[in-house]
Amino acid sequence: MAKKQISDVRRFNRTFSQRIGALQESYQKLGLPLGEARLVYEVGTTGIDVRDLRNRLGLDSGYMSRLLRKLEERKLLATHASAADARVRRIELTAKGKRLFADIDRAGDTVAAGLLAPLRPADRQRLIEAMADVERLTRAAAVRIGPEKASSPAALWCLNEYFAEIAARFDAGFNPAKGLPAPIAEMTPPRGVFLVARLDGRPVGCGALIVETGFIGHIRRMWIASEVRGLGLGRRMLDALEEQAAELQLRTLRLETNRNLAEARALYQDAGYREVPRFSDEPYAHHWFEKALRRRPAP
Repeated sequence: MAKKQISDVRRFNRTFSQRIGALQESYQKLGLPLGEARLVYEVGTTGIDVRDLRNRLGLDSGYMSRLLRKLEERKLLATHASAADARVRRIELTAKGKRLFADIDRAGDTVAAGLLAPLRPADRQRLIEAMADVERLTRAAAVRIGPEKASSPAALWCLNEYFAEIAARFDAGFNPAKGLPAPIAEMTPPRGVFLVARLDGRPVGCGALIVETGFIGHIRRMWIASEVRGLGLGRRMLDALEEQAAELQLRTLRLETNRNLAEARALYQDAGYREVPRFSDEPYAHHWFEKALRRRPAP
């Protein structure tokens, strides 16, 4: 990573944080700093579970507890056990908190208008488009990909979403019982690995690597949620699976795909996979791909 890139990001952060009032003791003269105002805004008029709020804002649990306590002391919000699960704490705004929420919402419009007002119309549009790019790429950077148990709730949720999507997209639907199996045991070390992509703590993608004989790895169950497509996460998941394969000293990676998944085929070809003759009995596949991996020296 270039040193100038880091410097540029830091300069942007300083400029923007100052411009939106992050340094003010009282955000838009509402009586609380921007961080606390943002927390009230995220709780909103419908409430939110504490764990979801913490994941959304990326806050340390201790710091989050201190913020909540301060806002409770000001009678802006209250926490209680969730009706759905008594183990889960839920936050709700009080009547006073909801009035403040409305003030924060109006203040947000004021700040946004203040950013745009001095600019010519064409430059306003340029700024809005640049902000959309920054938001998209920042969201992509916030996604974390790592190994998880293939039997975990997040993994099973991803697999269910994957099955539902391909059932809707394949010409004849999809029945997991008829397809090439990928048992949990084969997606578990040392026989394989299952990766989950998360954004703000929520699973948004997955991919599995199954180790076969002859230093061959088989990529299966790769899926990215529609809400985060276009962020380059498909390629990142593929790269992460290749990293896992390299650590396992595999020499070749294989995968197959359906003819209706044109974007998947384009991804694989762009990543250096070449189409090869059929190597599996997957009844839903029409294209088979293979890639030779660079060998790493043994540790």
